[in-house]
Amino acid sequence: MKSNQKQVKLTFIGGLLTLTLFSACSKSDGEPGNVENKNKGVQMSANTQFGNILTDADGKTLYFFSNDTKGASTCSGNCLTTWPVYYSSETSTDLKIDKSLIGEITREDGSNKNTFKGWQLYNYAGDSQSGQVKGDAVNKIWYVAKPDYLLMVANAQLIGHDTKNYLGDYTEGTGKTIYLTDDKGRTLYAFKPDKFNKNNYTAADFSNDAIWPIFQKETGALPSLVRTADIAVITVYGKKQLTFKGWPLYYFGQDTQRGDNKGISFPRVGVWPIVNDNSTVAPAN
Repeated sequence: MKSNQKQVKLTFIGGLLTLTLFSACSKSDGEPGNVENKNKGVQMSANTQFGNILTDADGKTLYFFSNDTKGASTCSGNCLTTWPVYYSSETSTDLKIDKSLIGEITREDGSNKNTFKGWQLYNYAGDSQSGQVKGDAVNKIWYVAKPDYLLMVANAQLIGHDTKNYLGDYTEGTGKTIYLTDDKGRTLYAFKPDKFNKNNYTAADFSNDAIWPIFQKETGALPSLVRTADIAVITVYGKKQLTFKGWPLYYFGQDTQRGDNKGISFPRVGVWPIVNDNSTVAPAN
């Protein structure tokens, strides 16, 4: 009889143990609200329309502002209502992101802000849900932040090597012009004597490349302003050079600071123009 009592007690205890374990598992596995978001800092997300994009830890899309080409924040006042600045003290927990590309600056109002490749990061008030990308190409100066841009878009005052201010038509004047840069905001130029996909500047020994270095990057994502059909790669004495609308692209050696565009007046205005969506196709001959 005692033996039977022990057996009943053991069975009962075992039942309680099973019930307890089942209850614990049910609470942890069956309630999504208990799952903690462990993402911190900038994240990379695959978007069906835009490919790999940068988001915050909650999946909200991040953006670059073309006016910030020189690195300083140019969004203030009402702009910040629509485009709130992004900041996290945690760089990133995403192993797909090169954390050395994420920086931190202090705005004029004393607040902190994160950058990626020198481009300041913003959210867009119009994106009410994670995964939305409604702010891309707004006014041609806001672009979804991507980790792998081949080209980017600047919107800035043209200030020549002669220190004069120029407009997009190369007359003297004050006002911003939209133009293409590399992924880190360095200005790109065309050479007026070049022909369609034909570099007529660079010497065979590259002895003049330091003055106008060829742009050698070949692959990457494109901002919405740029059509894939307008991009090509040519070979110049064994090196690759990117072209836009048939124009081989160059840097200017004396553009030493991010956002410089001194080349537009060197050696004189019109010889080395910037390029943008209004650029004509390079002549065939």
